[in-house]
Amino acid sequence: MRQRLDTVMTWTRSDEGRKWVRYSMVSVVSVIISQLLLAFFFGVLGRSARVSNIWAVCLSAVPSYYLNRAWAWGKRGKSHFLKEVVPFWTMALIGLAFSTWAADYAETWSRAHVESHLVTTVVVNIASLGAFGVLWGVKFVILNKLMFVHHPEDLPAALDGRSGIPT
Repeated sequence: MRQRLDTVMTWTRSDEGRKWVRYSMVSVVSVIISQLLLAFFFGVLGRSARVSNIWAVCLSAVPSYYLNRAWAWGKRGKSHFLKEVVPFWTMALIGLAFSTWAADYAETWSRAHVESHLVTTVVVNIASLGAFGVLWGVKFVILNKLMFVHHPEDLPAALDGRSGIPT
């Protein structure tokens, strides 16, 4: 057991492990933002699950993109529109469609079986969260292997510490 824990801890210190841990932490932040917004729009303002989920996902995707790009994958500078922005928002729209369907279905089911608006709100939130949970692992692979990959040609030339001349 101790050896397995040491192996996991060593892996989390690797580049791949750090990315996974940071991606996970960004996901936690995004889920909190999204779930609070969904509960607010649906539970407090009384909007439909569909409309509430669209607002929640779109608003939470913005900090998710920037946190993932800068912190999880360490990318700096201007975003590449075709390699980063378009794929990220494509995945966000897939997640939006899937989670909106799940939230709408949950609202319809819950309205037919539950009388409490609070319980309906919880069911809608769980359905949206579950939909994103299914997509979470797939999204990591896409972000890690396709979108935020560091290419050697994108990195600045190494400097010789003595002369300041690129090596």
